[in-house]
Amino acid sequence: MLHLRLITPAGQTEEVVRLIERTVGTTHLVVLPGTARDPAGDLVLCDVAREAGDQLIAGLRRLGLEDTGSIAVEDIGLSLSRRAEEAERKAPGEGADAVLWEGLIEATHEESTLSVTYLAFITLATMIAACGVVLDNAVLIVGAMAVGPEFGPLAGISAALVRRRPRLAWRSVFALLVGFAVAMSLTSAFSLLMDATGLFSKDQLEGARPNTGFIYAPDWFSFVVAVLAGIAGILSLTSAKSGALVGVAISVTTVPAAANAAVALAYGDTSQTSGSTVQLLLNLLGIVLAGTVTLLAQKYFWERRRQRP
Repeated sequence: MLHLRLITPAGQTEEVVRLIERTVGTTHLVVLPGTARDPAGDLVLCDVAREAGDQLIAGLRRLGLEDTGSIAVEDIGLSLSRRAEEAERKAPGEGADAVLWEGLIEATHEESTLSVTYLAFITLATMIAACGVVLDNAVLIVGAMAVGPEFGPLAGISAALVRRRPRLAWRSVFALLVGFAVAMSLTSAFSLLMDATGLFSKDQLEGARPNTGFIYAPDWFSFVVAVLAGIAGILSLTSAKSGALVGVAISVTTVPAAANAAVALAYGDTSQTSGSTVQLLLNLLGIVLAGTVTLLAQKYFWERRRQRP
């Protein structure tokens, strides 16, 4: 279930209430006249089944409530109510399959914003991965994958393509390009510093690396895994099962490939630089393609499900 807290102008409250009452899957409707101060108006509270949430939020936006008042939505962790159970039974489909599009857009918008924190995480992840590739340490590679924040902008690109949000698409692409450019530049400098202290060496990078050699040797499996990870990641976001994102993060080699390319570039190894770059691009392409197709499929099947009596 979702909980909605709405601030409505006094003259618009009845229209909002009628919309809520007409929406199948709503319950626990509360109207508190004149209690809102900023903006001034009435406070309307209700619960709605997740599978009916997107329809209700879209209706509220058509009424212009986001401009004249406020729409706040939060997940309900626990709801002990027979009315809530009845509302979920009446709503079409299953809550786990429903896509809350506005929630997805908002989440990807935050994750795809170029910020100091985003740059810090992607740079630190790339540096950790650099240590992993030079030491041929798979544990460090996995750790770097988990730290990397790059799935946010990738999901943002997919969501923007499906919902036709060009500003979100450009914001996500910008964050992705600038993030990797900064991370790889600083990691190259970090590699030279580590080499100067004797902790890194070119022989380590070009020696036998049974645990991490795949990073600069892309093949079709790299693309297949990226596609599967992209599907899993989008399903995780749309079904609110964010715990699965950790598994998605450690199944693709975006950050390790960027790290290997940065270290190889610092040492002038063009072969590993080009191979790692291809690996990086294959992973990015596979995730975006899979994410976009997954969202299109969810949109198609959910709309067909809602049209059934």
